[in-house]
Amino acid sequence: MDFAGAYAWPNIKYILQGLFVTLEVSLYAITLSFVLGSILASIRYSRVPGISHAVGLWVESIRNLPLLLIIFFAHFALPEVGLKMNVFVSTVVALTVFESAMISEIVRSGLNSIDKGQTEAGRASGLTYLQTLWHIVLPQALRRMVPPMISQFIALLKDTSLAVIVALPELFHNMSVVKSQNVNYTMPMFLLVAVLYFTVNFSLSQLTKRMELKS
Repeated sequence: MDFAGAYAWPNIKYILQGLFVTLEVSLYAITLSFVLGSILASIRYSRVPGISHAVGLWVESIRNLPLLLIIFFAHFALPEVGLKMNVFVSTVVALTVFESAMISEIVRSGLNSIDKGQTEAGRASGLTYLQTLWHIVLPQALRRMVPPMISQFIALLKDTSLAVIVALPELFHNMSVVKSQNVNYTMPMFLLVAVLYFTVNFSLSQLTKRMELKS
């Protein structure tokens, strides 16, 4: 094992660049999947005839597919029908599609946990259904959603490592490049990347615990 060589500044800089890409991809995917997942959950919660059933079928289909397949589909199959994207965008799209299905179930469960009397009271006071959902039901549900939502975001951040298969220059990819330079770099690189993943995810898990205590 060559810790000194493995942890030379050029290698560390390259690893940190990979970490930045991992965090950037995660941030985009988290934001987009939360928005899309919330929309999907709201449609299912509202039980719009036909549409809710179609959305439910979509969500269940995506949830039962492996993420790696979706990453391959976004990167290799979509260009075949004219949707050409670079590896960064295709990874964000794949993660967004997959995670939005997961998040939609968290949001829907949160909405369903609110007593139906809240909706009835809102409607009785003259609010429309959407106003009731936005001003009364959703704010209460959000407090209950936060801990499982953050746990899902932690899973998303770890799932970015699967994009190594399409050569996205994220943390795991850059680690693989560095350790391939010298067999003695393998253990130091694995340890460094493990520490970086642990630091980020542990920070998020601690945030989850604080949210749970507050709720």
